[in-house]
Amino acid sequence: MTKTLRIVTWNINSVRLRIPLLRQLVKELSPDIVCLQETKVTDGDFPLENIKALGFPHVHFSGQKSYNGVAILSKIPLGTMDRMSVAESEDKRHICALLPDGTELHNFYVPAGGDIPDPVLNPAYGFKLRFVEHMTRWALEHKKSGKKLIIVGDFNIAPLHHDVWSHKQLLNVVSHTPAEVERLDALKDSLSWCDVARHFVNAEEKLYSWWSYRNRDWRKSNRGRRLDHIWVTPSLTPALKSFRIHSDARDWNIDTVGPSDHVPVVVDIAL
Repeated sequence: MTKTLRIVTWNINSVRLRIPLLRQLVKELSPDIVCLQETKVTDGDFPLENIKALGFPHVHFSGQKSYNGVAILSKIPLGTMDRMSVAESEDKRHICALLPDGTELHNFYVPAGGDIPDPVLNPAYGFKLRFVEHMTRWALEHKKSGKKLIIVGDFNIAPLHHDVWSHKQLLNVVSHTPAEVERLDALKDSLSWCDVARHFVNAEEKLYSWWSYRNRDWRKSNRGRRLDHIWVTPSLTPALKSFRIHSDARDWNIDTVGPSDHVPVVVDIAL
């Protein structure tokens, strides 16, 4: 039986620190599944009981101390979990689970890439480019499988002109450089992915999911970037029901816990 699921992706920037904010997310959005990035905690210290108390009995996670880390929290049963090593790295940046209808849900945390857009001068930037290239090769392996796939996460790339506050001024800023955009476009073309945000929101409309902590008044300056994404394979496009970026979360300050610089991205999909 088809059911509409609400899936949320969010770079939480420390899951243990921001449990009060995760509680607020559940209160305001009532998600069925939450995919987190930058959990920043080893598996042994993952706050599993706190998560279950929020109504998520089915939890998959893969983490490391102080850096990276991904998790999938679900109200519904999940099938086989998988973790992929991307670009020959042991960083915990991917996790996958099988949804009841057989759809694969993949949660990625793409490297930020440092500040200098030169793979020689800045190895972190080169790693980021290789990471997205690896994602593309992975996707192409599914080209003939006919599998239904959803990929979500912090891709750390804002591909379109209106995914950043100023295309011209950010062309040489990591997250919007031509080399990154070119590779993300190749990933998108690999399976003719549907970019859910732009399925619902015209590409000429500015759309952001991240605002720097350096912005004292992020709403007033609105110098954002759309770094957080939800993509589906073409067969799932008719199942898409609605989409939103929950920008109010950028103001959350609960129990003295401040906000992440990313906000939740939400899709309702009939599976």
